[in-house]
Amino acid sequence: MEETERFYVNAGFQIYQRIGKYLGGFQNFDPPLVWNNFRTKNIIFRIIEARKGSVNITFGYGKKSKFDHIGFLVSEKEQELICQNADNMNWIVDKGERRTFITTPYSFRIELQTNKEIVDSVTDNLKIEELRLETRKEGLENDLSILFGKPMSSIKSVFGETVTINEAVIKDLSSKILVDPNGVRIVN
Repeated sequence: MEETERFYVNAGFQIYQRIGKYLGGFQNFDPPLVWNNFRTKNIIFRIIEARKGSVNITFGYGKKSKFDHIGFLVSEKEQELICQNADNMNWIVDKGERRTFITTPYSFRIELQTNKEIVDSVTDNLKIEELRLETRKEGLENDLSILFGKPMSSIKSVFGETVTINEAVIKDLSSKILVDPNGVRIVN
């Protein structure tokens, strides 16, 4: 976890939140705390959140290593339309108070977020221009276009053995090509 956090901080991201299980319960270890403040404690980090511009990356320990979801910042009107489209596609919609999750048949979820405070800036040029995924099922691009009611050309998929993010093309990132500790290529 520390290595992944360090990678994103070195790429210009800021850590906003760390939530970990410690002494039987979940606690926050948010900045200004740094790893030296808690490295010797037996903490299992559930979520570490890094932000830069309109890009929000979260990572943490789970029961197994897996890619869980892609999040989209949408208006409330867009959220309603997307949820209706998901219902029409027989995809499971879990609408919560803070965010909504849609379960896809591709072994990952779509998060719909309407709260603009989850990103540093919605006007910043730094954004994910393209996300390249590996999936065990074909048809993702078409299904996402139906779900969102418009072409989703920023997400590309290849058929493979795992469900993961292979590469993220992030506009205006200071570094040209990086590979995070989890094997995700970050390209400018």
